[in-house]
Amino acid sequence: MPTERTTSEKIRCDACPVMCYIADGKAGACDRYANHGGDLVRLDPLTIIENAQDGQLVPFMKDGKDPEDWDGDIVQGARPFVTAVGAGTTYPDYKPAPFIVSQDIEGVDMVTVVTEGIFSYCGVKVKIDTDRHIGHERDVVRVDGEPVGHVMTSEYGSKMLSLGGVEHLTGGTKKEGRVTCDALLRLCNREAVEMVIGDDGHETTVIVQAGKAPIINGVEEKLMRVGCGSATIGMFAKQWVDHVDDVVVVDDHITGVLSEHQAGKMLDVEPTGIKINGRRSTPGRYFQVAEPGTGWGGTNIEDPLKILGDFNPRFAREGLSLLMVSTTGEQYGYFELDADLKPQPAAIPAALKVSAELIAENCEPSVCSVLFMGGAGGSLRAGVTENPVRLTKSVKDSLTFVSCGGAEAYVWPGGGITVMVDVMDMPTGSFGYVPTPALVAPIEFTMRVSDYDTLGGHMDEIKPVSDVVSDETRKVDQFENQPNPMASANYRWAKGA
Repeated sequence: MPTERTTSEKIRCDACPVMCYIADGKAGACDRYANHGGDLVRLDPLTIIENAQDGQLVPFMKDGKDPEDWDGDIVQGARPFVTAVGAGTTYPDYKPAPFIVSQDIEGVDMVTVVTEGIFSYCGVKVKIDTDRHIGHERDVVRVDGEPVGHVMTSEYGSKMLSLGGVEHLTGGTKKEGRVTCDALLRLCNREAVEMVIGDDGHETTVIVQAGKAPIINGVEEKLMRVGCGSATIGMFAKQWVDHVDDVVVVDDHITGVLSEHQAGKMLDVEPTGIKINGRRSTPGRYFQVAEPGTGWGGTNIEDPLKILGDFNPRFAREGLSLLMVSTTGEQYGYFELDADLKPQPAAIPAALKVSAELIAENCEPSVCSVLFMGGAGGSLRAGVTENPVRLTKSVKDSLTFVSCGGAEAYVWPGGGITVMVDVMDMPTGSFGYVPTPALVAPIEFTMRVSDYDTLGGHMDEIKPVSDVVSDETRKVDQFENQPNPMASANYRWAKGA
């Protein structure tokens, strides 16, 4: 007699190319989908942003990843916006987006197409507000010993990192891809990531977390510089002219000297015979006074006198006073010339100490910013329309508004739909991953129903928002600095164009 075969309790998940077999009560490799009694379910709840009709926010839950933080209330306002957080994906590409939701907005029929995109082509741009040297341009950034990106240009008071990208996710070793994906996921979900920048001999350890101060070689940064040394001279010259003969603002990029600077000339500051060991640019502005580092003004010095040469006796005199200060006001020193015209430390006058404190007061807090960047192709566009290029044109023509987790996304010019968004503007826990490896990120396309029909959208899949809202949806308040994706001001048609 034939033996009776038992039915496997595992089901196959088709939400991504991995196509896991998931046992009952277990989750897949991505921890996003699970087998609940033979049904494939999305573990995270669909997230809805609440925007009350009068523009006043109605607080009704805590925004957190822990399901216990959710109070279970239904949407209370007139304009819920369904985000892609918790929505699910469209893999393989031909399937319509998981949610295509319509609602009437001030007499206009609007539709939002919601998808959690699988981004193989993605990364993050990290802005670190600090003067400290963290690495030279093009230095490799490593996490757990694996290369995950590189140092880009220094901007005004900030260092920039480019992390991730398809070359690291899939173009290197399997471990490199796994580590890169994990680092990107943690950064995008506002978690701390420790990274090492540079090679042996000039390594810097940096801990980056979105919205938090960077920790550089174990020291938490406090302030972003007020400006370069020259700008600091220009801003605070009047604070010094009646209290000191000369001021040097030490900066890795442009060191400023009050007596030579245009600001000093206009305030009738007399020459002091000071000499700076650096490359003179224009009067009172010097480049390359020291090597970059984590000392004064982003240089490698702890003793500011090292950047001074001998004073010119034609102008210098015994007792001449000198204030040296960093671009954040955190380091300062007061000196007076002795009979040999050598600067000697002296007690700083109260007015000069106040001026250093004023510099610090005008510095913004040092913080890390993490911007997710990804190319929206493949299943994203096909999930919206059977003719994907029409979606691209609709975005470029300002007929379709692109958001990520409800946050406004910057769409880069040129071909395709390349988006960039600040992770701090998105709901917590917005990002996931699949072990291909790739990040999973929310993206929404909002437009008029009539425009959706024109671009060949999946019209039969449209549901009213009332059919989507349930006790199982997660609700969060709209961020005050974010526009409502459904507001008419976002669209060309509202401007009569």
